[in-house]
Amino acid sequence: MKALLELRRLRREYPSGEGVFVALKDIDLVIEAGELVAIVGPSGSGKSTLMNLLGCLDRPTAGAYSVAGQDIGRLDADALAELRRERFGFVFQRYNLLPDLTALGNVEIPAVYAGESREKRHARATAILTRLKMGDRLGHRPGQLSGGQQQRVSIARALMNGGEIILADEPTGALDSRVGEEVLSILKELHDQGHTIIIVTHDLKVAQHAQRVIELSDGEIASDRQISKQTSIREQGRQLGTRGEGPTLANFRDRSLEALRMALLAMTAHRLRTFLTMLGIIIGVASVASVVALGAGGRERVLSDIRGIGTNTLDIYPGKDWGDEKAASIQTLTPADADALALQSYVDSVTPTVSTLGTMRFDNMSLGGSINGVGPNYFRVHETEVTQGQAFSLADTREFAQVALIDDHMQQKLFLHGENPIGQVIFLGKMPVRVIGVARPQGNVFGANQNLNVWMPYTAVIGRMLGPSSLRSITARIRDDAPIERAADAVTQLLVARHGRKDFFIFNADTIRKTIESTTATLTLLVSSIAVISLIVGGIGVMNIMLVSVTERTHEIGIRTAVGARRSDILQQFLIEAVLVCLIGGALGVILALSVGLVYSHFSSNFPMIFSSSSIVAALLVSTLIGVVFGFLPARHAAQLDPVEALARE
Repeated sequence: MKALLELRRLRREYPSGEGVFVALKDIDLVIEAGELVAIVGPSGSGKSTLMNLLGCLDRPTAGAYSVAGQDIGRLDADALAELRRERFGFVFQRYNLLPDLTALGNVEIPAVYAGESREKRHARATAILTRLKMGDRLGHRPGQLSGGQQQRVSIARALMNGGEIILADEPTGALDSRVGEEVLSILKELHDQGHTIIIVTHDLKVAQHAQRVIELSDGEIASDRQISKQTSIREQGRQLGTRGEGPTLANFRDRSLEALRMALLAMTAHRLRTFLTMLGIIIGVASVASVVALGAGGRERVLSDIRGIGTNTLDIYPGKDWGDEKAASIQTLTPADADALALQSYVDSVTPTVSTLGTMRFDNMSLGGSINGVGPNYFRVHETEVTQGQAFSLADTREFAQVALIDDHMQQKLFLHGENPIGQVIFLGKMPVRVIGVARPQGNVFGANQNLNVWMPYTAVIGRMLGPSSLRSITARIRDDAPIERAADAVTQLLVARHGRKDFFIFNADTIRKTIESTTATLTLLVSSIAVISLIVGGIGVMNIMLVSVTERTHEIGIRTAVGARRSDILQQFLIEAVLVCLIGGALGVILALSVGLVYSHFSSNFPMIFSSSSIVAALLVSTLIGVVFGFLPARHAAQLDPVEALARE
């Protein structure tokens, strides 16, 4: 039958200057199941080193160590954690309780990592603490307990997963003699119940309670004597108590919730530092969200202005291009061309246009303005709103009717006394014209339209004012479901076929829209890239603070590792904390950006800040990603800490 614990030629060396210090020298030792063993010796004899090796907190430099026949030299970090979790229980001189958890919470930790359900571990922890006379202290934190009570909690934690092997390191060293006797009495009771107890002490009075005393001197076993006969030898490897339920989704959930709870406790314990860490993320996310919203608002305003001149319209002019000196002599653009365009399937509506400058008079008021001869569909083509009266009809166009619409600016300047313009007669030059409507032109890309305009049937302008002449332009509104570029090609082919040559050019307002969209998108990307720098700086701040947090909580990491936490558990805890800092910072950044938007809309009427749900979600995802990226290194550093070194730091 294999021994429970067996050491063969075990050595442990540590670097010391240019040489090495040998803490344990070729130790041969066998401990059977159910023994009550005391390991004694003066300071520096190797007691603590031997205990760390026995508890799988440390690895030997040479030799072999097996637990119930299992060679620990072949185990990785997580397998060692499982061994500590399932077989060992630690009782420390300084208790090593987590100060932010209650007595019940401290006792439950090993079962959390073992995968035991919440209900079962809660019931078991309560039962063990009650058995150790701590039933009325379940909700107390370590700072609210006496030294003896804290040691009872430590013992309860050691028993949580069964505690087949209990390693007690100076269990009475920080206690007075009376409380120390109580703790020793508890350990003896546990031994009588079948637990293997190993007490490490320098106090020979404590050692007298053991059945076997192993004395160390200068890293070697000086003596190994039996004080009394073993009476409670149990089957090797026997499980004393319930184990975890194995890896399940519920277990993973419980471990994740434990990691989340500890992350929140750590954050609330250092509120100011946590907020200052978040500040870089808050400013970065708020900057990016605000810049994107400003860019979206500015782009929407510009596009709205462009829509005023028609982004789905084609303007056809005589000549080769803008500034063509021969354009005035080209007479081939005619109303018949407009009629031919109106018959095309891809055209929604068409208007011919002629224009001239003239004097407009009403009563004693005289103004100069633009007289536009247009077709009856002009107001649809250009999406011009008729605010009073009505537009002229196709019959008015055919009859050369002397009717007109004026714009709202002319109404204000020509009718100074607030007269109703509808039905009034004004003079355009010497020609009397009856006003039948008032229209409000859309703004344009360069600002609000402040011109004074009159619109008449183009037939009346040509026949009664200009005389025979060609059109200044033709504007065709393209159907919404027709591609504007293909429509432009089709118009070109039609007019070339009608004219026999290309003596015109087409202006496509959609080109302006695309150019402005591209420009604003580029500018938004540029400014956003600058704002992202603050996010990166914030991420570096998170990483630095998390590294500080790991340093400050190294002892906590050691405690968790000792009671069976895997490296993945430690990694998860610190990674969750980093992600929480960034996620909460991101949410606060979004709130700040929305607040800036409200203030901006109150004081500015130029254009709104447009926040989209996609940009807000993207900001939160980016802040979370920063937490993962910049939190991984500190979390990985925490997960790879050596358990012995971590426990040694206070």
